[in-house]
Order: sequence, then C-alpha cells, then structure tokens
Amino acid sequence: MLQLTKTAIEAALAGAAEIMDVYDNHDFQVQTKEDNSPLTIADVRAHNIIKKHLEETGIPILSEEGAQIPYEERKGWSRFWLVDPLDGTKEFIKRNGEFTVNVALIENGTPVLGVVYAPVLQQIYFGDLENGAFLAQHISPAETPETISPRTEKLPIAQQRETLNVVASKSHLNEETKNYIAQLEQSSDRPVKTVSIGSSLKLCLVALGEADVYPRFGPTMEWDTGAGHAVVKAAGKKVMQVDADEELIYNKENLLNPFFVVK
Repeated sequence: MLQLTKTAIEAALAGAAEIMDVYDNHDFQVQTKEDNSPLTIADVRAHNIIKKHLEETGIPILSEEGAQIPYEERKGWSRFWLVDPLDGTKEFIKRNGEFTVNVALIENGTPVLGVVYAPVLQQIYFGDLENGAFLAQHISPAETPETISPRTEKLPIAQQRETLNVVASKSHLNEETKNYIAQLEQSSDRPVKTVSIGSSLKLCLVALGEADVYPRFGPTMEWDTGAGHAVVKAAGKKVMQVDADEELIYNKENLLNPFFVVK
C-alpha cells in the first residue's frame, strides 16, 4: 500500500505541475462539456500526465476526463484508480486557489487510498486504511514523496473550539442544506458555524478536524469524492449516504453519487 500511495502522490504532483503552468502562464480558454461543466486545457494536461504515472501500476484507471469506459468493461474491476485531474474547475477559473488534484484507489467499491493536493494552497492530504491519514503543508509540485514524508501531521488534529463547524458549499447552499443546518442548530449544545471552501477540500476539512460535518445535498460524481472519501476513512470518519445506512459506493453503473453526509 505504501508504494501505491507513493505512486499516487507522484501522479498528483505531476498533474498539479501541468495545472500550475496553465494557471500561472496562460490566458486559458474555457470549453463547456456535455453536462454544462467547464473544461480547460489544464484538465486535459493533468489527466494525461496522471494517467501516464498510474498506468505503470497495471491497475485500470477511471478519470473524469476519460469517463467513457462502458460499465460492461469496468464492472469486472475489483480494483481501479479513480481520478479527478482538476476538481474545482470553477475555482480554477475564478483563480481563488481552492481547486485540487484527486487520486483514489478503489477496491470492491470502497476507497482504500486517496491523495488530495491543492497546489495553490500548497496542502497535500493523503491516507490509506492501513496507515492512517496525513496532511503536509508548504508543498510545491516540485516536491517528492521523500521530501514530503518527514513534514506530515497525522489526522485528525485535535482541536478545542466552542462552535460546531459545518462545511457548506459556496455555490450549492440549497434548501436541504439550510434545513440540515437548522436542525443542527436546534440539537447542538454549541453554536453552529458555517465554513466554506471549494472542491474536495470540504471532505478534507472534516478529516482534518477543522469541521465536524459536511452535508452534501447536491449532485457530485464518484471522482469528485473518491480521494477525499479515502482520506476521511483513513482519519477514522465516514461518508454516509443520506437515505441508506451505508457509505458511498463506487464503480456503480451510474457514476452520480447519492446525497451524503461526512462526519
């Protein structure tokens, strides 16, 4: 598992290097995909380099930018890489820095390893079910697993605060989310505070311990959550389906996630 984690970190850093070249140096154009989500040259370049790194493992790859693999082919996969080369393309376009590179390893429908790297924030979250979850900060895309390893903190990091912190998406604060927060305000013995951040960093805030809960009552795809879900699980927490007493399941025929709560 440690070797696969190392490979996933190397792939995420290489993808981020491609993204930052576009972010820093190009007046990039934005295309619109069939589902009306934005696509930039950074997404494509990151996908290509991440795929190249992961192919060396011999494990199949399902990436947002290569998601046309038929279910008939992938349903037989007991193990595969799940990749979002650029999670938070809207944040990338806005240049607010809150975008990530997501690389996850899925086994029998469960995330067992994940890397979430935010290159502008210079934060890398990673973890697996055998060794736990970690955060390293001030990490540039030029780093290596060897230079990152001595600078990690084990997650969650114990924090004492007077508020119950709820993660809510900046762009998806719908009625269901407002109602969920209102219920927390009624039942909690602490004041409820809402914190917002982009991309899969929302899951990572719960793994870190900076947030207590992240309710998501809006559409997400499997590649949006796989890596963050793995980090959450490695930190001893869960990503539960709203209407079922089980965690999110991966490699479904329809790759759309049901609504979920992270805590």
